[in-house]
Amino acid sequence: MAFSTAQYEAVTSKVAHGVETASGKLPELTAATNSLLGEWYVPGFVKDAVKWLVEQLIHIAESVLNKVVELLKGVVAPIYMFDYAWQWEDIKGTASGVASELTPQVVGISQDWKGQAAAAYASAIQPQSPAAAQIASIADKTATGLTVCAAGGLAFYIALGVIVFQLIASLVAAIAAVGSIIFSWAGLAMIVGDAGITTGMIIAAVTALTALLGIQAQQMVALHGTAVDENVSSDVTVDGDRVGLVIASRGQQAGQRVEAS
Repeated sequence: MAFSTAQYEAVTSKVAHGVETASGKLPELTAATNSLLGEWYVPGFVKDAVKWLVEQLIHIAESVLNKVVELLKGVVAPIYMFDYAWQWEDIKGTASGVASELTPQVVGISQDWKGQAAAAYASAIQPQSPAAAQIASIADKTATGLTVCAAGGLAFYIALGVIVFQLIASLVAAIAAVGSIIFSWAGLAMIVGDAGITTGMIIAAVTALTALLGIQAQQMVALHGTAVDENVSSDVTVDGDRVGLVIASRGQQAGQRVEAS
């Protein structure tokens, strides 16, 4: 699933609105239940069953809504991930450009430059293009991983939205059931059973998201290991003195000045 900031904000807004709607249905359900329990024609055993079923439904609804509210606390994370992915793509583009500009064919030494500094420069410039290309590769993989995580967040909150609206439907059906002249407490029991499924759906959604993020976390650890690899250095040593490599179009001229001195 591709990530869209506009779509994501619309989805999460609907989830938050759904939580408010569902929360508002609970007092309505309580009022409708109390009204039914006050009717003289409803047998006592039916009242007891209805009371217990409604209490279970309210408990399930409160549990689900509290969990959704808790999960909404991380709602901004996918947006940040997508934004950082764009920034890493910018780094990739910059590093790719540097890699193409630091090839020996582009920044190689001239025939007129001889000596210790020239040899040091020629030795040091050779690995710079591959190193920049490696940075570009790391940036690209990091951007991809962040985008996958952001898309996973979008899918997760879409799933939460489905759960919340299914809960709303159950509450509306329950209110209609207890307020109906032709009351069926068996039907109410089915509604409670359907509502109970939402808890399992939340667990399934969280489990799927955790698995996805776990895979991406492993890839990020591997990328970190590549990023801190010290096998490639941008510094060279001349007669025991550490000399920073000049990565610029005038690097060769600077080397010539060192040689002349």
